[in-house]
Amino acid sequence: MKVIVKSSAFFLLALLISCGGKEEKKKEGFQVQRQKSATEKVEAQPEVNTVKASERIDLSNKGVGPVKSLTLSDDIDAALSEEGKAVFEQMCLACHRVGKKFIGPAPNGILERRSPEWVMNMILNPEVMVKEDPLAKELLMEFNGSPMANQGLTEEQARAVLEYFRTL
Repeated sequence: MKVIVKSSAFFLLALLISCGGKEEKKKEGFQVQRQKSATEKVEAQPEVNTVKASERIDLSNKGVGPVKSLTLSDDIDAALSEEGKAVFEQMCLACHRVGKKFIGPAPNGILERRSPEWVMNMILNPEVMVKEDPLAKELLMEFNGSPMANQGLTEEQARAVLEYFRTL
Protein backbone atom coordinates (compact mmCIF):
# COMPACT_ATOMS: atom_id res chain seq x y z
CA MET A 1 0.00 0.00 0.00
CA LYS A 2 2.84 2.38 0.90
CA VAL A 3 4.48 1.66 -2.44
CA ILE A 4 1.33 2.65 -4.31
CA VAL A 5 0.98 5.93 -2.35
CA LYS A 6 4.68 6.80 -2.82
CA SER A 7 4.63 5.98 -6.53
CA SER A 8 1.40 7.98 -7.00
CA ALA A 9 2.94 10.98 -5.22
CA PHE A 10 6.10 10.68 -7.32
CA PHE A 11 4.04 10.48 -10.51
CA LEU A 12 1.99 13.60 -9.58
CA LEU A 13 5.17 15.51 -8.69
CA ALA A 14 6.76 14.55 -12.00
CA LEU A 15 3.59 15.64 -13.83
CA LEU A 16 3.56 19.03 -12.12
CA ILE A 17 7.23 19.64 -12.85
CA SER A 18 6.84 18.74 -16.51
CA CYS A 19 3.90 21.16 -16.98
CA GLY A 20 5.46 24.25 -15.46
CA GLY A 21 8.21 26.60 -16.50
CA LYS A 22 7.41 27.09 -20.18
CA GLU A 23 8.95 30.18 -21.65
CA GLU A 24 8.40 31.58 -25.09
CA LYS A 25 11.60 31.68 -27.02
CA LYS A 26 12.22 34.41 -29.53
CA LYS A 27 12.29 33.31 -33.09
CA GLU A 28 15.47 34.01 -34.83
CA GLY A 29 15.26 36.10 -37.90
CA PHE A 30 14.48 39.62 -39.01
CA GLN A 31 11.86 41.66 -37.10
CA VAL A 32 10.75 45.26 -37.53
CA GLN A 33 8.85 47.23 -34.94
CA ARG A 34 7.33 50.42 -36.29
CA GLN A 35 6.34 53.49 -34.37
CA LYS A 36 3.71 55.96 -35.50
CA SER A 37 5.24 58.96 -37.13
CA ALA A 38 4.25 62.44 -36.05
CA THR A 39 2.65 63.11 -39.45
CA GLU A 40 0.14 60.24 -39.29
CA LYS A 41 -3.42 61.35 -38.66
CA VAL A 42 -5.19 59.83 -35.71
CA GLU A 43 -8.90 59.38 -36.34
CA ALA A 44 -11.08 61.22 -33.87
CA GLN A 45 -13.26 59.00 -31.74
CA PRO A 46 -16.98 59.69 -32.17
CA GLU A 47 -18.63 61.26 -29.16
CA VAL A 48 -20.51 58.77 -27.05
CA ASN A 49 -24.04 59.87 -26.27
CA THR A 50 -24.21 60.04 -22.49
CA VAL A 51 -27.98 60.55 -22.30
CA LYS A 52 -29.91 57.31 -21.93
CA ALA A 53 -32.31 56.53 -24.76
CA SER A 54 -35.23 56.49 -22.32
CA GLU A 55 -34.39 60.05 -21.21
CA ARG A 56 -33.50 61.50 -24.62
CA ILE A 57 -35.98 63.89 -26.24
CA ASP A 58 -36.75 63.21 -29.90
CA LEU A 59 -40.06 64.66 -31.04
CA SER A 60 -39.24 64.62 -34.76
CA ASN A 61 -38.93 60.83 -35.12
CA LYS A 62 -42.24 59.31 -36.23
CA GLY A 63 -41.03 55.71 -36.09
CA VAL A 64 -41.75 52.88 -38.51
CA GLY A 65 -45.29 51.64 -38.90
CA PRO A 66 -48.81 52.43 -40.02
CA VAL A 67 -49.19 55.78 -38.21
CA LYS A 68 -47.67 58.53 -40.36
CA SER A 69 -49.48 61.56 -38.96
CA LEU A 70 -51.50 62.20 -35.81
CA THR A 71 -52.84 65.44 -34.41
CA LEU A 72 -53.81 65.58 -30.76
CA SER A 73 -56.42 68.06 -29.54
CA ASP A 74 -55.64 70.31 -26.61
CA ASP A 75 -58.38 68.69 -24.53
CA ILE A 76 -58.06 65.17 -23.19
CA ASP A 77 -60.92 62.82 -24.04
CA ALA A 78 -61.82 61.36 -20.62
CA ALA A 79 -63.79 58.40 -22.00
CA LEU A 80 -61.00 57.47 -24.41
CA SER A 81 -58.46 57.85 -21.61
CA GLU A 82 -60.44 55.48 -19.36
CA GLU A 83 -60.61 52.94 -22.19
CA GLY A 84 -56.85 53.33 -22.66
CA LYS A 85 -56.22 52.83 -18.94
CA ALA A 86 -58.18 49.56 -19.04
CA VAL A 87 -56.21 48.35 -22.08
CA PHE A 88 -52.92 49.40 -20.45
CA GLU A 89 -53.75 47.57 -17.22
CA GLN A 90 -54.75 44.44 -19.10
CA MET A 91 -52.03 44.31 -21.77
CA CYS A 92 -49.06 46.44 -20.70
CA LEU A 93 -48.82 46.33 -16.92
CA ALA A 94 -46.77 43.13 -16.97
CA CYS A 95 -43.76 45.09 -18.29
CA HIS A 96 -44.48 48.81 -17.73
CA ARG A 97 -45.09 50.61 -14.42
CA VAL A 98 -46.21 54.21 -14.11
CA GLY A 99 -43.53 56.27 -12.42
CA LYS A 100 -40.74 53.71 -12.43
CA LYS A 101 -38.50 51.69 -14.68
CA PHE A 102 -39.49 48.04 -14.78
CA ILE A 103 -38.92 45.52 -17.58
CA GLY A 104 -39.75 48.36 -19.97
CA PRO A 105 -39.66 52.14 -19.59
CA ALA A 106 -42.20 54.07 -17.53
CA PRO A 107 -44.95 55.53 -19.72
CA ASN A 108 -45.43 58.77 -17.80
CA GLY A 109 -44.07 61.81 -19.60
CA ILE A 110 -43.55 59.80 -22.79
CA LEU A 111 -45.22 62.45 -24.96
CA GLU A 112 -42.72 65.01 -23.70
CA ARG A 113 -39.92 62.84 -25.16
CA ARG A 114 -41.52 61.11 -28.19
CA SER A 115 -43.90 62.07 -30.95
CA PRO A 116 -47.43 60.60 -30.75
CA GLU A 117 -46.77 58.78 -34.03
CA TRP A 118 -43.64 57.12 -32.59
CA VAL A 119 -45.55 55.94 -29.51
CA MET A 120 -48.40 54.54 -31.59
CA ASN A 121 -46.01 52.79 -34.00
CA MET A 122 -44.10 51.29 -31.06
CA ILE A 123 -47.35 49.93 -29.61
CA LEU A 124 -48.63 48.62 -32.95
CA ASN A 125 -45.39 47.52 -34.61
CA PRO A 126 -42.70 46.75 -31.97
CA GLU A 127 -40.83 44.07 -33.97
CA VAL A 128 -40.20 46.31 -36.98
CA MET A 129 -39.47 49.33 -34.77
CA VAL A 130 -36.72 47.42 -32.94
CA LYS A 131 -35.20 46.32 -36.25
CA GLU A 132 -35.41 49.62 -38.14
CA ASP A 133 -35.77 52.55 -35.72
CA PRO A 134 -32.45 53.64 -34.14
CA LEU A 135 -34.08 54.94 -30.96
CA ALA A 136 -36.05 51.71 -30.47
CA LYS A 137 -32.80 49.76 -30.93
CA GLU A 138 -31.12 51.83 -28.21
CA LEU A 139 -34.08 51.33 -25.88
CA LEU A 140 -33.85 47.58 -26.45
CA MET A 141 -30.21 47.64 -25.36
CA GLU A 142 -30.93 49.91 -22.38
CA PHE A 143 -33.60 47.53 -21.14
CA ASN A 144 -31.35 44.45 -21.27
CA GLY A 145 -32.47 43.22 -24.66
CA SER A 146 -36.05 42.63 -23.56
CA PRO A 147 -38.10 43.25 -26.71
CA MET A 148 -41.58 44.68 -26.43
CA ALA A 149 -44.18 42.04 -27.17
CA ASN A 150 -46.71 42.73 -29.88
CA GLN A 151 -50.03 42.60 -28.05
CA GLY A 152 -52.05 42.72 -31.27
CA LEU A 153 -53.81 45.96 -30.38
CA THR A 154 -55.92 47.76 -32.96
CA GLU A 155 -55.18 51.35 -33.92
CA GLU A 156 -58.21 52.42 -31.87
CA GLN A 157 -56.90 50.63 -28.77
CA ALA A 158 -53.41 52.08 -29.28
CA ARG A 159 -54.94 55.56 -29.64
CA ALA A 160 -56.85 55.01 -26.38
CA VAL A 161 -53.61 53.99 -24.62
CA LEU A 162 -51.95 57.11 -26.03
CA GLU A 163 -54.78 59.23 -24.62
CA TYR A 164 -54.26 57.56 -21.22
CA PHE A 165 -50.54 58.39 -21.43
CA ARG A 166 -51.50 62.06 -21.83
CA THR A 167 -53.10 61.94 -18.33
CA LEU A 168 -49.99 60.60 -16.59
